[in-house]
This record gives sequence, C-alpha cells and structure tokens, in this order.
Amino acid sequence: MWKWFRKEVKPPPPPLVVLVPPLFDFPPLAARNRMLESSYDVVFGKLALRCLFNDYFQSPKHFTTRIMFKPIDEPHVDLIATVSGPLDHKPEESITGNALFRWQSDVNDPHTFMDLYVSTSDPILRMRSCAYYPRYGFGAFGVFPLLLRKREFSEDYGLMGLRYGSGNLSFGVTLMPFAKKDELPKSAWLVSKMGRLTAGVQYEPQHGNAKLSNLMNWSCAMAYGVGSGSPLSPSFNFSLELVKSSQFVASFYQHMVVQRRVKNPLEENGVIGITNYIDFGFELQTSVDDAIATNNISDSTFRIGASWQANKNFLLKAKVGPRISSMALAFKSWWKPSFTFSISATRDRADGQIQYGFGIQSESLREASYQRADPNYVMLTPSKEHLAEGIAWTTGQRPMLQSDLDAGQFEGLPRDLRPLDKIL
Repeated sequence: MWKWFRKEVKPPPPPLVVLVPPLFDFPPLAARNRMLESSYDVVFGKLALRCLFNDYFQSPKHFTTRIMFKPIDEPHVDLIATVSGPLDHKPEESITGNALFRWQSDVNDPHTFMDLYVSTSDPILRMRSCAYYPRYGFGAFGVFPLLLRKREFSEDYGLMGLRYGSGNLSFGVTLMPFAKKDELPKSAWLVSKMGRLTAGVQYEPQHGNAKLSNLMNWSCAMAYGVGSGSPLSPSFNFSLELVKSSQFVASFYQHMVVQRRVKNPLEENGVIGITNYIDFGFELQTSVDDAIATNNISDSTFRIGASWQANKNFLLKAKVGPRISSMALAFKSWWKPSFTFSISATRDRADGQIQYGFGIQSESLREASYQRADPNYVMLTPSKEHLAEGIAWTTGQRPMLQSDLDAGQFEGLPRDLRPLDKIL
C-alpha cells in the first residue's frame, strides 16, 4: 500500500563528458635524437614540418614494417627494428633491414643515451652517444660509424660535438676528429629566443673554402611563434630562412585543437563531444642565385600539407606539390602493444598514375592517455569524468583550455602529453 504513495527516485543522468584522445605519435621519435643535431636544424618549426610531410607517407610501390619494443621490467632500453623494400621484385632494389638498440639513462629524459645501429646497408654498425646535464645546460655527443664497407670522407671516421642549451639560448659546434684543417669545424650554430621571436645563424664551411667572410658558408633564419609545445595547446610558427646565400625558404606550421559533436552509438550517452587535432603546414623554396636558377628548374618549389586526427584510431594526411600529390590514411589500435596500419597513395602529374605504399607498425614505447573532460575545459587528470550539469554545448565554439595549461604548468599532464622540454 505504501508503495503507491512513495515517489520513485530516478537515478541521476550520466555526466556529460568530452573525449580527449591521445595523439598518434607524441612525442615524435625524431625528438629523441634532437641533442645529436644542431638546434638550428630543429627549431623554426623544422621538426614539426618534417613529421607532417614525412610520417606515414610510404614510398610508392614500397612497404615498411616496424617493431618498436620496450621491455616491461627494463624501461631504460628499447629496440626499433625496420624492414622495408619494394612490393614487386626488382633486381636493382632489395629488401633492407635495420635495428636500433637504445639505452636511456633517465626514463623521462631522452637527452642522455647511447644507441647501437645495425643495418644491411652502410653504415653496417654505428654507435651514437649523448650526455647532457640540465643543471648546467652543457652537453656532449658523438656519432661513430664502426663498420663501413668503404671509408671515403672524413665524416666516415666519426663526428663529435659540444653544445649549450637553455630556455632562450643554444649554441654549439660539431667537429670531425680525423678531418683536415680546412674541414674544421663541420658546423657551428647560435640560436636565441626573445619572447615570441626566434633568430639564429649556422656556419657550415664549403669544401676547400672555410673562410668566415664567405657568405656561402652561412645560413640565417628568423621565426615568430606562439605555443607551449604541448599537443593540448594550439600553436603556430612562421619562419624565414636564407640558406647559404643561395636559397630562400619560407614556412608556416599551425597546430589546432578543436572540439566537435559526437553521435556514436558505440559511446556512452554522456559523451557529447570529442577533441580533434588539425595540423597545417606550408613550405616554399626558391633560388636567389641566377646561375643556379637557370641551370636547375627544381630549385623553386613549394609544398602544402595537412593532417586531421578524428579520434584515437584514425589519422588522415595529405600533401600537395607542383609535381607530386600524396594522401595517407592510418589506423591505430591502442592495445598493448599498439598496432598501426597505414596506406598512402601518390600521384605523379607527369604520367598521371597513382601508386600505393603500405606500412605496418607495432609499438610499446608510447602509451595511450585517453581522457574525459567537461565540455568547457580540457581537464588534465587521465581517465576522470567531470560533471557538466547546466553547461550547454555550443557548436563551433573554440574549446577553453585549463588555466594551468595556459600558465605553463604541465605537472598534471601525462608524461607523453607534456612539452618536450625547456631547452631551446
């Protein structure tokens, strides 16, 4: 009888959440070796453009298989093995294989390490080592080809370098121990950052003419950029570069973080949106030397690239140039280890043919960090649901990032989503 007068209490509706998927490849593998390179070759958006224009674009009629493995009981070491070759048998091409064994001193700091590289082609065996001390900002590195079929140049006997890096300044020099006097140094660089403006110069002497007064030995660049380096924060970079007084390069790169509605029957009812990552890049190269321009038409070229990560599983990329256009589609399953399958199509305007390339990758180096957040804020705690009652979803509204992210406080972020470091 009392049940007629008792009001039935309905359970509260599920909280409204927005999915924040992990990036396909962050941090990029190229960032692990950046201490072996000149800072001039890494900043000015060059690393981001390199990943945008190269990753998942397989060579036409070729395949690539890669395994990236890190033992569970020994996180300081990892192994990357790659097998690549043509899809159809060609006498002039053969299947090549290589493997890279890496030891890293600190799991969270990729700047002090040693690795061994073995390959079926030159160099057959190569050792690289780098030691960096963040407290003082100084580091030393070396690249030593141990086994080669033939040593013809001074660089075949090894390369050593010294560097200094801080948040606003980086300079260094690379030397070849067995080089001639006119080949010293191999390169030297100086890069400085003042607010949002970055400027730098690099000295790379030409063979037989290492004079400092020779402008063909110098390159200079200037860039204006905004962004923290974290993939959860939008960023852009615009740079101008004069390469050895003979080539002018202008580039632009932008990383956008947007949110869109989700109507997926496989998701929970409380999931109303998802964060997407859109990247856009442009690069123009043209010759400023009349003698070179008249002899080689390809000295003036451009390329445009874009990528869209719809969720944690799908990535779509495309790039267009004056001669070749390419498109790539990648699918990733975030198992342990994760598997990635990619297919790329390349069209050459000369003959109009479309050629395909394939890639398969298995990885346990980077872990997924799938997050759920309320519709107005990208919360930084992994796998946590936040109530969003009374907050309306606005289509097309730019997402608001948490204040800690804007202030540069990334301690709450998962390790894979933090900025690379505070080293220029």
